[in-house]
Amino acid sequence: MDQKAILNYDEETVRTLGRQGYHFVGTHKHSAVKTCLWLWKSIRGEGNCYKGKFYGISAHRCIQMTPSVFCNQSCLHCWRPLEAFNIETNKREVVWDSPAEIAEGCMNEQKRLISGFKGSPRTDMATFLEAAEPKHVAISLIGEPTLYPYLKELIDEFHAREMTTFVVSNGTKPEVVREINPTQLYLSLNAPEELVYKKIAHGDYWSCIMESLDELSRKECRTVIRITCMEGMNMLNPAGYAELLKHANPDFIEVKGYMHLGYSRKRLSRDAMPAHARVKDFTNEIVDCLDAYRVVDESEISRVVLVSNSSSERII
Repeated sequence: MDQKAILNYDEETVRTLGRQGYHFVGTHKHSAVKTCLWLWKSIRGEGNCYKGKFYGISAHRCIQMTPSVFCNQSCLHCWRPLEAFNIETNKREVVWDSPAEIAEGCMNEQKRLISGFKGSPRTDMATFLEAAEPKHVAISLIGEPTLYPYLKELIDEFHAREMTTFVVSNGTKPEVVREINPTQLYLSLNAPEELVYKKIAHGDYWSCIMESLDELSRKECRTVIRITCMEGMNMLNPAGYAELLKHANPDFIEVKGYMHLGYSRKRLSRDAMPAHARVKDFTNEIVDCLDAYRVVDESEISRVVLVSNSSSERII
């Protein structure tokens, strides 16, 4: 296998993540599953996540997973433990689990994780029975999924099970963006220019991200650009964002406020978290620089605004 990397984590880190709700699947501990707050709420009949509101996904039937807990950037706003899970190429061989093993492991682990809800008086039993048959996979839990060398085949595994897939990528591997076709493909775009990108991501992949934006414009699957807004850092130059968005021509744009959660609290202050009204205003500044886009929805609790491409044929 020609995939080589240093995998910088130890068993104590694995145990810590286990206590935080991350559950590893497969033989070699590079894939993980975690249930989210909205799955709990959905099973109890207490609401659905913004992806449900925007795209019709049922949170209780969604597996949140990753085939790669490792990332090649160190974004300030990431709530994951980047200090424990980084990857350096061309150092040491990685043994990757097969797509079939990962898919089967995710299905089994998800069913085990939700089994405890069966005995709760707050559980809606009809919803619980649906949750036991997941229909959607969000490949976005932790790390960068395009670092897994068989992502295309993993997506095919889930599609063969008649499941839909969302992939969220940082865009640093345009060759993978080119070959995959999930149900919906997200690219994170958290800077309007390279200097801001380097301050936020601590990476050196701007040219790769530009190539991925061009690849996005040619995709047959539904596409989304997500902008995570940090007050005082990247809520600037809306015209710059607009120019990049024109290259990608996504079906949707999600402009989302940074949330002061998890490990990001070690890197950013609470002041970096913009109010929803501020996110809406900045969204409108970007949209004003675009011809074919308009604001169509929002979720105040998640501080996210949805923008739709009126010229796209892939709108829901």
